[in-house]
Amino acid sequence: MIFMNKEKFREFYKKSVAERQQIVTEEFSLSPEEKALLQKEGSLSLEIANRMIENVVGTFPFPYGVATNFVIDGKEIIIPFAIEEPSVVAAASNAARLSSGFETSADEPIMIGQIQIVKCKNPNAAVKKILAKKKELLEIARGADVTLLNSGGGPRKLLGVVLPTERGKMVALQLLVDVRDAMGANAVNTMLEKMAPRIEEISGGQVRLRIISNLALHRKARAKAVWAKKMLEESTKGQMKGEEVVEAILDAHEFAKASQLRATTSNKGIMNGIDAVVIATGNDFRAIESGAHSFAAYKKEYGPLTKFYKNKNGDLVGEIELPIATGLIGGATKTHPMAQLSLKILGVKTAQELARIIAAVGLAQNFAALRALATEGIQRGHMRLHSKNVAIMAGAKGKEIEVVSEKMVEAKEVNSAKASQILKELRERKK
Repeated sequence: MIFMNKEKFREFYKKSVAERQQIVTEEFSLSPEEKALLQKEGSLSLEIANRMIENVVGTFPFPYGVATNFVIDGKEIIIPFAIEEPSVVAAASNAARLSSGFETSADEPIMIGQIQIVKCKNPNAAVKKILAKKKELLEIARGADVTLLNSGGGPRKLLGVVLPTERGKMVALQLLVDVRDAMGANAVNTMLEKMAPRIEEISGGQVRLRIISNLALHRKARAKAVWAKKMLEESTKGQMKGEEVVEAILDAHEFAKASQLRATTSNKGIMNGIDAVVIATGNDFRAIESGAHSFAAYKKEYGPLTKFYKNKNGDLVGEIELPIATGLIGGATKTHPMAQLSLKILGVKTAQELARIIAAVGLAQNFAALRALATEGIQRGHMRLHSKNVAIMAGAKGKEIEVVSEKMVEAKEVNSAKASQILKELRERKK
């Protein structure tokens, strides 16, 4: 057990990065090599990182790769991924290659802000009073962000309902705001704060929460693609007929519709690709995750975010729809150098374009997982790529990594014990 000197961590935020690194080094007995890891800088400098979050002592890089073969709305696009999980980039690229391309669409960038009001003597009457003054209240909201107004955005609607709760009836207001090319949290939350005092006067109640919702119901993105049965047959190298692959994928998808256990894992696979692009562009993957899973259960039992079916030719058609609230301005999107690089590679000009690309990636990722599960099994390709990580963990270096990896795959035993055995034999032969 390590006993820390708590005094050294007092007002940690006031110290320089170098001072924090020294404290961590001393308190956790870091070796010179471990301290060097904290001090190492990459594309994200410690200076910039220190402005992004609190108590910075280092940076934590992710592998950064690009998915290829995507044709989205007739345009060839290279898509940056920031992710540590093997096979995700390869799976997305292969799914895109096998497809006929992706057709996408996205809603206007409308976000929902919520205001909670408690202690109203007559909640229903309070809602009517508030909505009777919505013109005045929307004007207050407009004044909170002139920059957004000048770019064509701003508050659009004010809605209200009464919610029955265990603590009595509460009023819930929804402010719908067009946030243009921002994710929108700061703009929406500021508007809600500005409106709150006047809402209390009108309602006679007390405002509690004033916060954006991450369930962006009015800001959904969609993608659709066709996978020809001929291409699917070729992808199995003749081991399965195209019709068999289509049927197997449809069965796998139906399983997700019938089982929440399976639907959760299916949606996790979708988010593998979505999160990777969201992170690469400096957007909030946690907000996208929570919105996606909430949408998967919206007004129904939790289910898959995609749907698959056959067209009249017997080819496989896949579709996806989910809320995607991303931005091109503000936050890490503007401060992180790699986020700026990702947006340049993507060539997007609006947040809607980015959302459409992300939806296409989610659909591709789901198809790839279903195809692998329904044909060769998910582990075959995944473990082939994961084997390099296992080789490194066993101590393999340089060219040894490839040799150990290949031998594990050949033996169909991808684990640390096998890697250590192969590495030991390899080094003994060299002696």
